[in-house]
Amino acid sequence: MSSPDVATAAQGTGWGTLQLLGNELATQFRRPRTWAMLAALALIPILMGVAIRIVGGSSPGRGPAFLDQVTNNGFFLALAALTVAIPLFLPLTVSVAAGDAIAGEASHGTLRYLLIAPAGRARLLAVKFSAAIAFCVAATLIVVVAGTVIGWVLFGFGPVTLLSGAQVPVGDGLLRLLAVAAYVSVSMVGLSAIGLFLSTLTTVPIGAMAATAILSVTAQIIGAIPQLEAVHPWLFTDQWLGFGDLLRSPIVWDSFAGNALLQAGYVLVFGAAAIARFTTKDILS
Repeated sequence: MSSPDVATAAQGTGWGTLQLLGNELATQFRRPRTWAMLAALALIPILMGVAIRIVGGSSPGRGPAFLDQVTNNGFFLALAALTVAIPLFLPLTVSVAAGDAIAGEASHGTLRYLLIAPAGRARLLAVKFSAAIAFCVAATLIVVVAGTVIGWVLFGFGPVTLLSGAQVPVGDGLLRLLAVAAYVSVSMVGLSAIGLFLSTLTTVPIGAMAATAILSVTAQIIGAIPQLEAVHPWLFTDQWLGFGDLLRSPIVWDSFAGNALLQAGYVLVFGAAAIARFTTKDILS
């Protein structure tokens, strides 16, 4: 094949990948299930805000982090909602999105048709993983946006007192909140890679979803056992709640970088395992 032909083929493959990703994202975000999960996540800050407005805030040191500060500044409602969503609700929705990636296509009999296009299986895995990451971002942002809006409506906003004691304007606080959302989204990427790998092992989506969610809970239980402290740094859940450094002055990025490196390790390991499994799998449906 001549050089122009190679370039044309490469461009075609790249454009085809973008088209496939666009179709995947459109399909994912048109599903009633996706919107039901996002709506359930949005309910977390809404219910918390209404409950605090009616009953009043908790005493310092009681309840989730930041909850006792919500009545004084609605900015903290989004942070409190995130600390509630991270251990269970966010991982559960991410497990559904990632666990369904390949197994869902197999169960509906559409997987073989997706693999007809050139460049096949590895590209399809990359597209599915990209769509899972997009869902991680959307799921995190829905909690943050809903918490920010409800917090502003019910309690108003004011200068934000950081964990270090410094006070910053609302605009600076909102930028830090976006950084926290990015941190949490990155935290879910490793779980997405695990879910994608498990999705290549079965044609039953609910099995991959459940296994992913169970692994998330199991890792958090192990992380709470002091006798197993030696393995804590290797758990993909170890730094899920470590975004406090983004709420200090000046911002400390070490925890963000450490979390990103940890999740990247899981992506490499389970991404490679997913490719090894999927590229040798006999596709029957």
